[in-house]
Amino acid sequence: MNWIKQQVANVAGTQEPIYGPTAIQSVAQQAEVTPYTVLQKEDLKWAAMESTCVETQTFYLLADSGHLGMAQVIYSNIAGIHTTCQFNTKVFFPDGKTPNIWSSDEVDSHGFDKDKLSFYADGCAITLNGDGTSYTVKSATNEASIVNLTVTRTAPGFQAGKDGKSHFGTDPAHPWGSMRHAFWPRCQVQGSIITQAGEVDFTGRGFFSHALQGMKPHHAAAKWNFANFQSPTYSAIMMEYTTPPSYGSTVVNVGGIARDGEIIMAGSGNKAEHTEIHPDPENPWPEPSAAKFIWKGKTKEGKEVNAEVSGQLGKRLDMIDVMAKVPGFIKALVGGVVGTKPYIYQYSPQQRLSLRISIAGEEDKVEEGVLFSEATFIS
Repeated sequence: MNWIKQQVANVAGTQEPIYGPTAIQSVAQQAEVTPYTVLQKEDLKWAAMESTCVETQTFYLLADSGHLGMAQVIYSNIAGIHTTCQFNTKVFFPDGKTPNIWSSDEVDSHGFDKDKLSFYADGCAITLNGDGTSYTVKSATNEASIVNLTVTRTAPGFQAGKDGKSHFGTDPAHPWGSMRHAFWPRCQVQGSIITQAGEVDFTGRGFFSHALQGMKPHHAAAKWNFANFQSPTYSAIMMEYTTPPSYGSTVVNVGGIARDGEIIMAGSGNKAEHTEIHPDPENPWPEPSAAKFIWKGKTKEGKEVNAEVSGQLGKRLDMIDVMAKVPGFIKALVGGVVGTKPYIYQYSPQQRLSLRISIAGEEDKVEEGVLFSEATFIS
């Protein structure tokens, strides 16, 4: 009966019944035994599910010039009936005056190479190189942002646990949904995005995320926290979501810290916290004004690692009314659910924050860097 209720909610877009926390098998359970797994080339394959899902590949860009950016492909399927793909680009300018650029375009004739490692469509392509260490990202889908980038990992990629997946369902042997994340935490970026304000050279650092929500997005998560910290020596990344009450408001966190050539630690023992909030007059969500991101785990040698980035978030870069900005297919996935009013708050503090990292047996380190973070409220 629970499966039937879930399927009705999946198709109709309604809220799910209360199944309780036992109806999610968090990746944190895997991570208790295997904190993380180093990504191999085959781990980067597109799932391209033929049932309800949202799958993304997102490249976060932190240019030496101070520009921030994002290039993203979204693959979405609604109940196995309709598949849509979208290419998104965003550029933030460091002068605080030039308006942000946001381009979002549905793409036609999408497909994958035979190994499902590379994506292509009319006007755009995301291509993984032969040894699985670099992506080229090209798009001419929108004249406002013509993309030509190469993103090369400089540290191993990872997924939490054995396969990076959390499963949803009252019968663990037959789950009805899933969530997976795989990351390249530390990358070198070359190339540019040509905008109407001129060509932006994105030479600098980057972070790559491959995410799969194998169910309706608002059924899997009620809110999200995201942190991408990049400094000369370290990359510290974190993705955290809290399920709706249907799954016990369970918190699932995946993240890690890397430096060139190695993963220092990775797993699910991390935490994101909004240390200061204030009401947003435009909507009912508690907008964060200060945050703390904590990483806790062990090196591959078993040394304890504790790290933190915390401080004031400063003036937000943007606030995104998701239902006003996202493509129609996402609206169709979320559509009509009472209490669903998704907003994304984006930040990158002008007053730079620092990573404080302690590795057992080594001298504690503090290093200043660039933080890009998001707080997302859905329901």
